[in-house]
Amino acid sequence: MRAYAKTDIGKAREMNQDFYYVSEEINGMRLCILADGMGGYKGGEIASSLATTSAKHYIEKNFKSIDPTTDNIQNLIKEAMDYANKIVYKKSRENEELDQMGTTLEICIMYGHKVYIGHIGDSRIYRIRRNIIRRITTDHSYVETLVKDGTITREEAFYHPRKNMLMKALGCTENIEPDITSKGFLSGDIILMCSDGLTNMLKEEEIYNIINENVEEACDKLIERANELGGYDNISVVLVEKE
Repeated sequence: MRAYAKTDIGKAREMNQDFYYVSEEINGMRLCILADGMGGYKGGEIASSLATTSAKHYIEKNFKSIDPTTDNIQNLIKEAMDYANKIVYKKSRENEELDQMGTTLEICIMYGHKVYIGHIGDSRIYRIRRNIIRRITTDHSYVETLVKDGTITREEAFYHPRKNMLMKALGCTENIEPDITSKGFLSGDIILMCSDGLTNMLKEEEIYNIINENVEEACDKLIERANELGGYDNISVVLVEKE
């Protein structure tokens, strides 16, 4: 597996509230985490870094002690997200200035021929296979509910003024219900994890074309392109290619 990652403040924000982590490959397992924080001054930055580091520690501490079946790995991700939620929620209760802070959280464990996924919020995970890019997470957003019930089209959703309104995030409530799943991860596949600072600027076709042109340079090129189009938010990209 080859991994590439980069984050950028963008053109409009005063600080970068995105956070990511990419582990080394150890005994065939690689862990990647991405979070996009929200909430007042420094709140989002604290939420995303806390969520990422606490989930990382939980998974790396416990992975070696489980039988790595699909159910057990998915349960481990769910437990890690619950743990991260408790950490962020507790921190937000301790300081009035951090009230209502929260974060998206994407977790990918690449192991064997699968990628195991935890997802909450509107950051996204895609898989590229055989020249097709497919989103494998569903945004927990108000606009996504409008698309699902047929009120607006996917094209209209891209330009909707309330597309950043979240229905679910980590750290805002005492309990969370993340999406947990697994997908095949075969030789030649590419996993893309990204914050909405990328997907609010670039459509999927352009994202695919940039990655397909050169995977090694794609993180830089995607961020550069998002900034060219306005860079209205922090932009984070993680790419993992199965060799």
